[in-house]
Amino acid sequence: MANYTMMQFFEWYYPADGSLWNHLKAEAEHLKKIGIDTVWIPPAYKGMNGNQSNGYDAYDLYDLGEFDQKGSIATKYGTKQELIDAVAAAQNAGLQVYADIVFNHRGGADETEIFIVRKVNPADRNEFISEPYEIEGYTKFTFPGRKGKYSKFIWDFHCFSGLDFDARAHENAIFSIQNQYGEGWQDVLSDENGNYDFLMHTDVDLRNPSVREELKRWGKWFIETVGINGFRLDAIKHIDPKFFDEWLDYLRAELGHEFFTVGEYWDPYDLGSLLAYIGATDGRMSLFDAPLQGNFHKASKEGNRYDLRTIFDNSLVAVNPALAVTLVENHDTQPLQSLEQPVMEWFRPLAYALILLREGGYPCVFYTDLYGSTYSGKGSDGKKYNVKLKITDELEALLHLRKHRAYGLQRDYFDHPNCIGWTRTGDQEHANSGCAVLISNSESGNKRMEMGKPFAAKVFIDYLRHVEEEVTVGHDGFGDFKVAAGSVSVWVLKG
Repeated sequence: MANYTMMQFFEWYYPADGSLWNHLKAEAEHLKKIGIDTVWIPPAYKGMNGNQSNGYDAYDLYDLGEFDQKGSIATKYGTKQELIDAVAAAQNAGLQVYADIVFNHRGGADETEIFIVRKVNPADRNEFISEPYEIEGYTKFTFPGRKGKYSKFIWDFHCFSGLDFDARAHENAIFSIQNQYGEGWQDVLSDENGNYDFLMHTDVDLRNPSVREELKRWGKWFIETVGINGFRLDAIKHIDPKFFDEWLDYLRAELGHEFFTVGEYWDPYDLGSLLAYIGATDGRMSLFDAPLQGNFHKASKEGNRYDLRTIFDNSLVAVNPALAVTLVENHDTQPLQSLEQPVMEWFRPLAYALILLREGGYPCVFYTDLYGSTYSGKGSDGKKYNVKLKITDELEALLHLRKHRAYGLQRDYFDHPNCIGWTRTGDQEHANSGCAVLISNSESGNKRMEMGKPFAAKVFIDYLRHVEEEVTVGHDGFGDFKVAAGSVSVWVLKG
């Protein structure tokens, strides 16, 4: 994946107009041209809210916008054929496509059932706060619009370990379903809330061998139907890692393809939990570098009070760069989301330089930084807000620099709290490659950094044009590079 770049080709507030698949089809060649190699698309199947659903409330994984279910045929993003055409167009343009997969929960069941539960303490899900008793729950998924096409599997309460609504009592709570697979929750690594198996809706019970086999059958069907190249796995901290060992091993063996996979284990301030997950899955998948994104958020809020020398502290890319997918923001961190943790506009170019122009990690670019976004919604305080996310002007230039200049030995100069830098010495395979990067979160600055003697007497310019003057590298291979206040400069060979 040398110098590959991923793009998240959607955001949470993308309009529910069925246009995303056609948008990807139209943009595929442009994305490849500016330096994108892979695209991560949102959940492609029908959610419980039909064409208004972002897909994370998964209803029918076999309905890719083909059946009249949940009030629509198309999904929020388009029809099944438009999805297939978009993936083909992306691949014809030289892109690979990673599909978002939601296995943790299901929403929008078609029928209720009567079964035995015990209510649990939401703050400690291992603590039962009731004796076993009967409730009526929405747990039966018959998919009447699909009528058994592709799969005749019916999901019922035996397929779930918990749910959050008793239809008989009209009560919202967390209920542990009592079934033959054991009392209580599945084994997950996160001990948040005692056990973090349950997240929302009806919680899929992966202890049930029939469920595991159905999800393996679906995975093979989905790949053969759509032709995707890899996966982004949602909410993996709520799922027993042994399931993904089984699922990925099956698909890789059955179809003879690696299927690059990145998991969302979102814990922005605990690197240890990410490393534990990597250990539990024996490195079968990469993980998003949530701690690094947390550092970016904090740095953007604190300004010149933030010590830039610590920007990679406790990050995944610092300790396991081969399995770190680095990012500046995503659909969960953008303003008004439940995990809201945005990176302020002034710092985004600096953050992108830190993930795009260095050796380690597999960087992921967010949709709004390339296309912008305007939307409104309720904040955590219940008030309505209007949000406008501007395009990150330097992003296309930084993508170009990653493809053409950011190669070779890396020398770091993380020696000042407000001004850090590094150099890349280039390689023979990429003409005129090599660069010097300088970042400031305070006043303008300069730093003497080594490019190497092959660059002696060569003239460098700031590709981003934040500093207009030129720099000539000395006979010893060092140059005195500059950066404007609160900015990033990327110095490359002139001409």
